Amino acid sequence: MRQALFNWVNPMKLLERGFWILGILLLAYCVYVLVDQRIYQARQRKELEKILRENARIPSPKPPIDRNLVGNLVIPRIGISAIVREGTNEDVLRRAVGHIKGTALPGQHGNVGVAAHRDTLFRALRNIRKNDTITFNTPWGEYYYQVESTRVVKPENVEVLKPVGYEALTLVTCYPFGYIGKAPKRFIVRARRIAVPWTIAPDS
Repeated sequence: MRQALFNWVNPMKLLERGFWILGILLLAYCVYVLVDQRIYQARQRKELEKILRENARIPSPKPPIDRNLVGNLVIPRIGISAIVREGTNEDVLRRAVGHIKGTALPGQHGNVGVAAHRDTLFRALRNIRKNDTITFNTPWGEYYYQVESTRVVKPENVEVLKPVGYEALTLVTCYPFGYIGKAPKRFIVRARRIAVPWTIAPDS
């Protein structure tokens, strides 16, 4: 009895139990975040499909004034399919890809900027390659892009979001992908709008 009591109050035993409890709580939180994200993505896809059906009756739908639901971003080769919402605050990025305010929207002449966390929706960006195709489905149209380049920049380098003379799409996430804690750099994917996806060269 005394030995059992000693083991319970032993500082090392208490510390070990504390780490176990902390680990379980962190695992539970990660599971909650993942499940919440998937449920949110599924609901938003249904909402997007509903809007698309309604807009199918309109000859030339325009971007709505309230465009919180921007669309769905798909990169088939690396398995990315994610809802895009307006804004890049943590509430948005926890559940979706965020459209960077002040950048163009798909279909506009300019640079469309979107961002997401490297350990969730943009995890697969580490495998992106030149000539990969990107489809951006929005309530007002479907747009196709071809990856031209990738680069790593410092967080303060906002030049990557400026207009570049053609309809561009820029994907932003933190870098390195396997970094623990707040990553020091940003991984940038630049793509150019194309007419239809089968006009580009096959993925190499």
